[in-house]
Amino acid sequence: MTRKIKIDHIRNIGIIAHIDAGKTTVTERILYYTGRSHKIGEVHDGEAVMDWMPDEQERGITITSAVTTCRWENTEIHIIDTPGHVDFTIEVERSLRVLDGVVGVFSAVEGVEPQSETVWRQADKYGVPKIAFINKMDRIGADFLGTVKMMKDRLNANTLIMQLPVGEGEDFSAVIDLLHMRQIHWDEDTLGATFHVTEIAETYREQAEAYREKIVEAAAEYDDEIMEAYLSELPIDSEKIQAAIRKATIDLELVPVLCGSALRNKGIQPLLDAIAGMLPSPVDIPPIRGTHPKTGQIIECKPTDSAPLAALIFKVSMIDGRKLSYVRVYSGIMKAGDEIYNPLLDKKEKLARILRMHANKRERVDAVGAGSIVGVVGLKDSSTGETLCTAQHPVLLERIESYEPVISVAVEPKTHADQEKMDMVLAKFMTEDPTLRVRKDEDTGQTILSGMGELHLEIITSRMQREFKTNVNVGKPQVVYRETVAEPAQATAVFDKEIAGQRHYGQVTLSLAPLPRGTGNRYQAEISPDNFPQAFLHAAHKGAVESLESGPLMGYPVVDVEIRLTDALHKDSVSTELAYTVSASMACKEALSKAGPFLLEPIMDVEVFVPETFTGEVIGDLNARGGKIESIDHKKGSQVIKATVALSRMFGYSTSLRSATQGRGTFTMQFSHFDRS
Repeated sequence: MTRKIKIDHIRNIGIIAHIDAGKTTVTERILYYTGRSHKIGEVHDGEAVMDWMPDEQERGITITSAVTTCRWENTEIHIIDTPGHVDFTIEVERSLRVLDGVVGVFSAVEGVEPQSETVWRQADKYGVPKIAFINKMDRIGADFLGTVKMMKDRLNANTLIMQLPVGEGEDFSAVIDLLHMRQIHWDEDTLGATFHVTEIAETYREQAEAYREKIVEAAAEYDDEIMEAYLSELPIDSEKIQAAIRKATIDLELVPVLCGSALRNKGIQPLLDAIAGMLPSPVDIPPIRGTHPKTGQIIECKPTDSAPLAALIFKVSMIDGRKLSYVRVYSGIMKAGDEIYNPLLDKKEKLARILRMHANKRERVDAVGAGSIVGVVGLKDSSTGETLCTAQHPVLLERIESYEPVISVAVEPKTHADQEKMDMVLAKFMTEDPTLRVRKDEDTGQTILSGMGELHLEIITSRMQREFKTNVNVGKPQVVYRETVAEPAQATAVFDKEIAGQRHYGQVTLSLAPLPRGTGNRYQAEISPDNFPQAFLHAAHKGAVESLESGPLMGYPVVDVEIRLTDALHKDSVSTELAYTVSASMACKEALSKAGPFLLEPIMDVEVFVPETFTGEVIGDLNARGGKIESIDHKKGSQVIKATVALSRMFGYSTSLRSATQGRGTFTMQFSHFDRS
């Protein structure tokens, strides 16, 4: 394969931020100025290229991460525009897993918002180099330096201001480039496609020189040659300073900060220069490591075309009934028509087509090399987080972590025809989305849909109806309780009836006792089979155990009870198995109602991650829900509260947690045990 562009000229970047900070607007401008699209699509008009799903256009938010490729001068940029809403965190997580650098977009008015904090920490987790773009400088209340301070305080980011705004709010008119000490103005009549450079205005010169000095100081810390020139007060070349800042950014030591207004078409071209000039190419970061599937030996996948193939599927979409897998190629070459190997499944798959993505539009290519992000058609069994390689050089890359769902709703089809359709559509959604779970509740017969939040499930049910014309009723799932007893009890029952001309007689005495929580049910016959027919003992056992399936209070299953068969009477020629099954069932039901029956409800293990300032409110809310706090652990800037709470008290918790913590708290919840509430 002959490469059209060198690997060190590739940038795989993501655009991350809180909902409504302007990520998609920034991406639209990038596509316009790089010539990828010929018209600027606006989010508020529902015309953004990257927000192509009907639900995205209607709500004005990004739901699914979209991939596109564009060129800026001699750099090829692969961009993933990620969602900003907390319910779609998995989309950000799996994108960050395959990216080399990110642009964090912040609103100059709101500053560092809760979800931008979450996605920033995710980028920290994966060690992804970052640059920041402070957007919305034209809005009333815009505060550039205030937002930079918030980044330092909330994100512990070592920020380096590379640009200063000329004016703020309605007065915002230009950007000062501190690296080259110049002022940039954009032309309104060309939608910002053309701009002109002038001297820095006199009123800003002193401030610009002070901030330029900070850039040189930061560069000197990472380059001895610059340090010597700086101490000797010699002139320093801007390109050398940029190279030093780039190295510090890639080493995660600095976060360069730029500014502008994407909606007013100001500041995007310098942002593109910064992406090309300060974020890493695939060869600037340490090679990804995997393991040999059989020996467990560590394998380093070097980012070159000559190395064996190693690629990771980071997302799967079902478009027009066909499976499209999004793949990041870490090393080697991937060719259309080749047979490739999935070491996790130990299966070979055929690559039918390779597609260069542009949101929901695609362009066929014959082959791609290391550093590429592409779509692949033809993989039948491989799914998110799995590795693609060659059978001769197998390697397993680390899988993508998924999240446990925290909220559920019950869905049921409106008609019989919708039933089959619903099962098919839900299976498709589960292929696409690892955080979505579907299960059938055996007790209620409902289909239970579990996801990351109310908006997440709302979007899924909306897509079922809109994209697949599947009509469903959506309700709340019923909490499935259990029943048990508080004290021992005994009962005797006699069954003596003539049925179809035959007399059936059986008499049974049972005693019941409660068992420790979680033990299950036990049955014991204290009558010797020598004195009593074995078949009748089996019949009594069957009747007693079956009667535990429906308790005396609300008909829920009975648990943690010991049944002992203490006495039984039989009469020759008239005693039958049917009589002992019925009499044992009658005796058991009577004993249950005498033994102080009560309800057990599902108790959940809840783990809440919350910034320290909101710990009191969260603990107060959990106590109000009858929760028991098990432990509170401290983790860099936040607290982890572990508690047990009854499931029935946890409905709507995600909403109240968000309001109590200004959207900054997150939680996970899983079933622990049944207990008295």
